[in-house]
Amino acid sequence: MRRLYLREKDKNILNVIVENYLKFGKAISSGFISSQGIPIPPATIRYIMAKLEDLGYLYQPHTSAGRIPTDKGLRFYVNTLLEEAILPEEQLTLPSEKFYLRKADFNSLLTEVSTILAEYSDNLGFVLSPRISRINFNHLRFIKVSEEKVMIILIASFNLVLTEIVEASTYFSQDELDKASDYINKSFRGRNLLFIRDYLLHELPKYKLRYEDIMVKLIALLKAYIFQEEENRIFLQGTSKLLDKPEFLEVEKLKSLFQQFEEKAKLAKLISDFISLDKVKVLIGSELNIPDISDCSLVLSHYGYNRQVLGSLGIIGPKRIPYKKIIPLVDSVAKKLSQTISFNH
Repeated sequence: MRRLYLREKDKNILNVIVENYLKFGKAISSGFISSQGIPIPPATIRYIMAKLEDLGYLYQPHTSAGRIPTDKGLRFYVNTLLEEAILPEEQLTLPSEKFYLRKADFNSLLTEVSTILAEYSDNLGFVLSPRISRINFNHLRFIKVSEEKVMIILIASFNLVLTEIVEASTYFSQDELDKASDYINKSFRGRNLLFIRDYLLHELPKYKLRYEDIMVKLIALLKAYIFQEEENRIFLQGTSKLLDKPEFLEVEKLKSLFQQFEEKAKLAKLISDFISLDKVKVLIGSELNIPDISDCSLVLSHYGYNRQVLGSLGIIGPKRIPYKKIIPLVDSVAKKLSQTISFNH
């Protein structure tokens, strides 16, 4: 790997160029670097900059200009920040009252959190909601809404109420739904709907004599719900903030960007692909693999309860965002949301 050829002074020059580019949005010259009091001769600085360009960390927008970091250069800088476990440049105080979890009002909380991310980062904030089928529950109830629709009411293991409507492929009476609810609550408390579906499919032969009709119907209901279940919902706030970003002055580029945000399912799919137990993840430009948002960076982390990842959150903005401020912000908000859910328990 070519990164191995970078000496300490090469890394220092690269970081100086990236930090000043993020700050001023202009190509950085060797003269500017010399003026920052760096104890390296100007000729050596020019040599290092040419070397960093050859290695793909910098590029020169036009002859006689300074250099701008490439996505590879930004990635090197961000990796350095992540390895150093950076602290915020300013003391971050998040408003506790904004994280107050009202009973059964999880969506309002997620909207509030996406607003906080947008306001504090001056970029677009997002939160991805959990999918009900993957949430461990304390109690579950099925309610007949109509001949073809059943409501699932689920009290999560962190005492949050979530509801979904499923279009049933088979007819249920309310009495049958009550029996199915009782059976699930007695047998599967602390599990999730995916586990129950798989367990019943595997164990069905054992139940055929006692519960044949109700078990077959219950499996059909769970299969129908998990098939119909929407991708993770995404809560977005702060799209107007992108209007003030000089990177998005081109109308067509901005229009294309907003189109991606309007297609929330596509955006949710992109983000959910990166949900993991990593602390904070940063995706820069071309790493997103979506040409329409290749001018953006995405900083995200996860939130959860009792080691169960429920969803992710973070910010989307231009590549020239203040990573030193935003990485700790996303990390802090993720921890605060996880604590709020845990304290509710």
